[in-house]
Amino acid sequence: MEGQSFDFQVGRIVSIIRDCDAGLVGLQLPEGFKRRSPAIAKRIEDETGACVIISGDPCFGACDLDLTLLGRVDLLFHFGHAQLDDSPLVSKVYFIEARSNADISEVVRQAATQLKGHRIGLITTVQHVHKLEDACGILESGGKECVIGMGDSKIAYPGQVLGCNFSVARSEECDEYLYIGSGEFHPLGVSLSTGKRVLVADPFVNELREVDPSRILRQRSAVIAKSLDANTFGIVVSSKPGQERMELAGELKALAIKHEKQAHILFMDLVTPDQLLQFKVDAFVNTACPRLAIDEVGRFNAPMLTPQEFEIVLGEKQWENLVFDEITGE
Repeated sequence: MEGQSFDFQVGRIVSIIRDCDAGLVGLQLPEGFKRRSPAIAKRIEDETGACVIISGDPCFGACDLDLTLLGRVDLLFHFGHAQLDDSPLVSKVYFIEARSNADISEVVRQAATQLKGHRIGLITTVQHVHKLEDACGILESGGKECVIGMGDSKIAYPGQVLGCNFSVARSEECDEYLYIGSGEFHPLGVSLSTGKRVLVADPFVNELREVDPSRILRQRSAVIAKSLDANTFGIVVSSKPGQERMELAGELKALAIKHEKQAHILFMDLVTPDQLLQFKVDAFVNTACPRLAIDEVGRFNAPMLTPQEFEIVLGEKQWENLVFDEITGE
């Protein structure tokens, strides 16, 4: 991804700052873009005279606005994600989606020869949503039928998937899916959510690969197995505006009590293995970012369950119903 170009819309940012007469501006970028921030900040300061503050905290998505920085600046520019909702928190936040200029045509042509089904669901992240119609044209020229579905209220664009929301893939019936982008988590979530074959077309390296959820399923089964004898649970809640699910945590605690288990709600901002190290419980239940339990598997001092896995441990659901946790809208 390093050699690729992304549209950081610095000209638009400069115009917004001038129009708002903002003197103090915040920039928040996800980890993959943070190294670009000094150059962006310098250009903004040179062209507007505003003072720029760069958020140094981790940023995991549009769900993870830097509220501390937001409270100190006139405007906050959040890069790499689309706006999730119309929360009043975003009244002075501008979302800079950083669309990619990567040429998808070659890898999509490769995919057209490997897709086995006829009706293909196209999915991607916000960096490539503007290329989905082009991808559809390539596949249709090869005799495929394309579907670019619309997700729930958390989803800004047709065909867009988040790391915590795969509703786009369930909006239309498809034979299989083609994910355009890099990384494994999003297509893995679609595979588990739909039970369908998912191919990944990575335009950054022009590589095609098929998603294999078996390793993740084995890991999740092992976490469940380790938690079957647990009596004390720590239910983790994040204060991040797009991740906070206190109502769900309350429901899970009530469920634990129903099954004569102990459960304690642990409320924090950033959830890390170190943050949870001092809590001596038999297992954790994660209601924060759904990726935590998957990406950080084995790093916590006790098994980290998803809410759905917690229900399996308590006997409320069957193992066959194992799916990724999602934060969905209406």
